[in-house]
Amino acid sequence: MSSTRIARHVDAPRAEVYRLLLDADAVAAWMLPDGIQGVVHRFEPQEGGGFSITADFAGETPGSDPQHDAYYGRFVSLVPDERVIEKLEFVTTRAELAGEMTVSFVLADAAGGGTNLLVVHDDVPAGLSEEDNEAGWRAALDKLTALAERGAAR
Repeated sequence: MSSTRIARHVDAPRAEVYRLLLDADAVAAWMLPDGIQGVVHRFEPQEGGGFSITADFAGETPGSDPQHDAYYGRFVSLVPDERVIEKLEFVTTRAELAGEMTVSFVLADAAGGGTNLLVVHDDVPAGLSEEDNEAGWRAALDKLTALAERGAAR
């Protein structure tokens, strides 16, 4: 099991970033890689509330074997405008991708304005390389940042 840790500055207030972490439509827009459509089946943004999301990998190379096409989990801790902690698991038959992971989003005011966002993904299964996991999170955070900054500009 490994961990991924990424810090990001977002030129938007913490409230806007926090809102995007807990909005089902926003999560469907920023969480999955470009070209992959997500469907949020359940999203209950309260402590103990669950979520379930699937991805359509139809655009992948024919004959390819996607690593996972769905995940589910629950919100463990929600501190408005400060922190979101989730536990999640892939829906998979592959043992090397099984197991519960923790994703923590920590928000703080940035010295020059905006938000410092720290995302920590712990207990990443051995079947998901550190490089692929980090690349996926960086791409997702690029989209989250763009959404937050557009929302803050309104």
